[in-house]
Amino acid sequence: MKKISILFAFAVIAAVAAAQPAITFTETTHDFGDVYVTDGQVSYVFEFTNTGNETLVISKVNASCGCTKPDWTQSPIAPGEKGVIIAKYNPSTPSGKATVFSKTLTVISNTDKNVVLTIKGNQIPVPTMPVAQNNSQIVR
Repeated sequence: MKKISILFAFAVIAAVAAAQPAITFTETTHDFGDVYVTDGQVSYVFEFTNTGNETLVISKVNASCGCTKPDWTQSPIAPGEKGVIIAKYNPSTPSGKATVFSKTLTVISNTDKNVVLTIKGNQIPVPTMPVAQNNSQIVR
């Protein structure tokens, strides 16, 4: 009888441990290519599915810098259902030079691992106008 109780206890523990949400993204990296500062904010939608057997809840999405703002599915996601993480990137080039960017979003949920999403691209600055040369003489 004692052996049966122990086996039953292990079976219950195994069943509870196996019941977990799981988050599976169709892709975890997006390359915007050239992003022109004059076009303003760009965004990309990362889609995911709860491939586990318990409800998935995303509690937070942390951006690697202030130029990237996340938005995400706030409601619980049932097993087999889909959700989204939206990465919004606001380009700026204070140096006036083209730069390569790579930013991350860390997805924190009730799964056993955090997921890191990456957006990247080439940031193209505002074009500068050449200064016109004035060839006239100053008359006094």
